[in-house]
Order: sequence, then C-alpha cells, then structure tokens
Amino acid sequence: MKQQTETIGWTREEMAQRLAQDIPNGSYVNLGIGIPELVARFVPEGRTFIYHTENGLLGMGPSPAEGAGDPELINAGKRHVTANLGAAYFHHADSFAMIRGGHLDLSVLGAMQIAQNGDLANWSTGKADAIPAVGGAMDLVAGVKQVFVITQHCTKAGEPKLVEACSYPLTGQGVVDRIYSDLAVIDVTPDGFRVVALCPGVDFETVQERTGAPLLPAQK
Repeated sequence: MKQQTETIGWTREEMAQRLAQDIPNGSYVNLGIGIPELVARFVPEGRTFIYHTENGLLGMGPSPAEGAGDPELINAGKRHVTANLGAAYFHHADSFAMIRGGHLDLSVLGAMQIAQNGDLANWSTGKADAIPAVGGAMDLVAGVKQVFVITQHCTKAGEPKLVEACSYPLTGQGVVDRIYSDLAVIDVTPDGFRVVALCPGVDFETVQERTGAPLLPAQK
C-alpha cells in the first residue's frame, strides 16, 4: 500500500473524545501508553470514570500543565498525571491483582496490528533489533471485561493495521472488542470487522481501501 499523503480523519484528540463517549458511567478504566492516555482529558458531562494505572493508582486524572506536575506522580508510561479527589495508591502487585481478578471494566490500548478475529499485537514487531514493550498489556487483555483499541488506521508507511491475521507477536488472542481509528469506529464481530461509525467526510470505500481485511457496513 502506498503512503497516504492527504490529511483526512479525526485528530488524536478527536479519536480520544469519540472513544470517551462510549464508556459507560462509573466504569473502571485502564489507559495504555500513547494515544490512549488522551482519553483521560475527555469525560462526557454527567459521567464519572475511575482511571487505573498498573503502577499503583486508582483515580488518575489527566496530565498536568507543562512544568506543573509532581515528579513522584506518574503513570505506567512515566508521564506526569494528576490524582482526582478520593484517589488511592497501592502496591504494584495489588494493582495487577485488580487486573487479573477481573475488577476493571475496560482497557484502552494502542496497536501495531489487529486481526479480523480480534487478535491483538501491540508490544513487538518480532524483529531482532526490536525493543519489547509489553508492560501490563498481556494481563490487561486477559483480565478486563472489554478491550478498546485506539490507533491510527495505517502505519506511517501507509500499511494497514487492521489485517486478516497478525504477523507480529500476539498480545492476546481474540481479545479486541472495538477499534477507534482516525477514519472510523469498527467493531470486531464473529463475521469480521464491522463499521459502526465513519469520521465525517470519510466514506466507506476510503476506509476499505486502507484496511487489510474485508469490512462489513454499519447495520441499519
């Protein structure tokens, strides 16, 4: 696939805001590193989300203004965060007990590849010089009730991230429920990828051209 040069679709912030609209009120949510962290900025009016980070904080708030962060208050990605009123701190092992015990409602993760059956690859390309960065992702996809992926639809080289089968080492098998890309919101179903919503100004054919597996149209 040739690299796409034209600018279309949602920005990263708009992707995060769109995802936040689909999180039920009162959910316990873990945010991965990168674009997923942006979701903490967007809480729809009238809802409360309790954000969890696996290094030991429940009640995480968004990143502080530049230079205003507490150097000892960071998330699992080593970024400065804030703590909401009522936040709790705990041991790393207790944090993973929450994950493995099924106490989190949702995990929001980035991806290198997502297969049409819901397989997720997001920690390594498998190359000899690749730097593995699995973090808590394998525990998260196995222990939470739902997994949302937020990612650019294609790589910087224009290759699709949504594929028939992952070629990179897997984080989890059949774990992804929904994908939020810069082009569309897509569900993983027993029949494959199904479009839920398109970014304004983007048509179905454009998304299909940039997807490495068949797409099903939105259900009416």
